[in-house]
Parts: sequence; structure tokens; C-alpha cells
Amino acid sequence: MTGRAALRLIVVLLAGLCFGFGLSVSGMVNPGRVLGFLDVASGHWDPSLMVVLAGAVMVTIPGVLLQRRLSHPVLDQRFHLPQNRVIDRRLLVGSAIFGAGWGLAGFCPGPAVASLVIGSGPIVLFVATMLVGMIAHDRLVGRRSA
Repeated sequence: MTGRAALRLIVVLLAGLCFGFGLSVSGMVNPGRVLGFLDVASGHWDPSLMVVLAGAVMVTIPGVLLQRRLSHPVLDQRFHLPQNRVIDRRLLVGSAIFGAGWGLAGFCPGPAVASLVIGSGPIVLFVATMLVGMIAHDRLVGRRSA
């Protein structure tokens, strides 16, 4: 491993540590908070997820502005940004499936992985089946569309 690759790995680990810590501090690893946000019709709506998202956007904006001024990242040869900006059927179907899973379980992938430290059986089962779904997509659909 080169010095640059090792440094990139350290930055990735620190970013993951920061992300997981932030999710835990904000309470977003609690599925009840997420389900409270999604439950807009009950009269007990919990806006805390929106506050966390707004905070994330506020922190991200300076980084995006900096990225636009750079020709390449400090630790890589180029930026790896998505090229497809089309809102197509595949995106809409995937969003609906993601939303159904999120609403049923109260987890999105990041908080679910961060919650693995709790060691709860349902969380481990959710992450395991999420991985099975991702692998199934890769094997059944991903190769056809690549």
C-alpha cells in the first residue's frame, strides 16, 4: 500500500467514525425517530430528522464549493461523481422500494450499519437482508444495466 492509499484509508475511517458518531449523537440510529419523521399524518410528527438533514447540508455546502475550485481531490487523481442526472423509471422504482424499506423498518442504510454496535437481533437481520438485496440486485439487474 502506498503512502497516499494509506492516507486515503485513514481519511475514510475518520469520515466513517465522524458519520457514525453524528448519527448516534443526533439519535438517528433510533428507528422510532425516523418513523416519527415519516408519520406526518398522526399529529405527532417528529421534525428532528429534517434538522439533522439541514445540518448536514449546511456542513456540506462549503465542501462542495471547495470541490468546484479544485481540479482533483487531494488524495485521488479525479473526482468520482455520478454522470447520470436523468430522473428515469429505474430511479423512481428504486426510490419507492427504498422508501418502503425505510418506512417499514425505520432504518436507512447508514444508521442501520451504525446501529450494528448495539448488537440487536433485528438490526443485524435488517443489515444482513439489506446486503442480500444489494447482492441480488447486482447479480440480477446490475450487470444487465452496466
